[in-house]
Amino acid sequence: MTRLHTLTAHELATRLQRRELGAEAVLRDCLERIAEREPAVQAFAHLDVDQALAQARALDAGPLRGLLHGLPLGVKDLIDTADLPTAYGSAVYAGHRPAADAAAVALAREAGAVVAGKTVTTEFAYFHPGATRNPHALSRTPMHTPGGSSSGSAGAVADHMLPLALGTQTAASIIRPAAFCGVVGYKPSWGRVPRGGIKSLSESLDTVGGFGRAVADVALLGAVLTGDARLLQPHDGSTPRIGLCRTPEWPQADADTQAAFALAAQRLGPAAQVREAWPAALPDLVSLQKSIMAFEMARSLSHERTQHRARLSARLLALMDEGMAIDGATHAAHQAQAALARQQAQVLFDGVDVLLAPSAIGTAPAGLDATGDPLFCRGWTLLGLPCIHLPFTRGTNGLPVGMQLVGRFGDDARLLAAADWCLSRLLA
Repeated sequence: MTRLHTLTAHELATRLQRRELGAEAVLRDCLERIAEREPAVQAFAHLDVDQALAQARALDAGPLRGLLHGLPLGVKDLIDTADLPTAYGSAVYAGHRPAADAAAVALAREAGAVVAGKTVTTEFAYFHPGATRNPHALSRTPMHTPGGSSSGSAGAVADHMLPLALGTQTAASIIRPAAFCGVVGYKPSWGRVPRGGIKSLSESLDTVGGFGRAVADVALLGAVLTGDARLLQPHDGSTPRIGLCRTPEWPQADADTQAAFALAAQRLGPAAQVREAWPAALPDLVSLQKSIMAFEMARSLSHERTQHRARLSARLLALMDEGMAIDGATHAAHQAQAALARQQAQVLFDGVDVLLAPSAIGTAPAGLDATGDPLFCRGWTLLGLPCIHLPFTRGTNGLPVGMQLVGRFGDDARLLAAADWCLSRLLA
């Protein structure tokens, strides 16, 4: 008999909508999986089993609520929840109880989601890691990172503890952990999902998205968070035009990523065309993203920087010092460069619907003291473009490898439809 926790969010949603399954039954199966695996994976910052079961029972006793009715959902610990503590991955906020749900959580609950628990984030969603381990490498010595900063969300979904989880991305915090954990990670176009109630790091870059094990899973979540039902439209059967985009960072891709890129080109066949040209007018997007993020994080976390400096990690302090050394006039010039780059980057999509590009340098690095390099995501995040990671192969060490698809700004529905088409062929 198939255990419910092994089903995708879309499969569960279909059966829950028909009342073939109950929310409590689904949640109990997920909780059993969590009890089995959480001691090893450590994906959760906080669990309240009784509270989650009460939510599920209430859903079973009432009418259908929405697209996420009865689906257990993990919430990254950067995102406020009124009924669960939110510590933002920092000892500074241990035991902190927000007064209200973040907008994204409220929308998910309104659509029927069961908030199962808070998932581990790195310290203020930067580089200092939390406790989560990569579920694909638990028997290895040393263990491997799940990526960050949405570590627990990616790990919980990858290990079949939950069908869906919320994450955020300021540099690579959805796409990179999705790549390392072998799940689908979706970062919507910047600004499509409200950020109220989420610890602000970088106003220009912070984006809310999530994780599932199929494209249809994140489409469900995305439709709820954006209010855009077009994200649910199945692919119409036409062949999308895919540009193979190595990006200027390609020389730093390792052999596993290069092999996965070549495999993707082979499996996608005539639909894929190489895009060797990179607009000469574009600035160094990686460097620009780093500078903007440093400036904005140093100032967004001013209270923590000035009042709790001794309780912050050396990595975060270094970023803050770097950011405070950038003056406002320089930041304004950087913002102007970024705005111009968003216009200039549109030429990348001439003749194609989406771009296929690396998600990470390679597989998840060994060790738990770092979360991997965000190199291949920084530029797309700066441009505000929608991205989705597609897992489809393994590296020479047996750990997951995949690629991300990137869409035009605001064209999330086309991106998700193309991603569904692509993933079915990449997994063939």
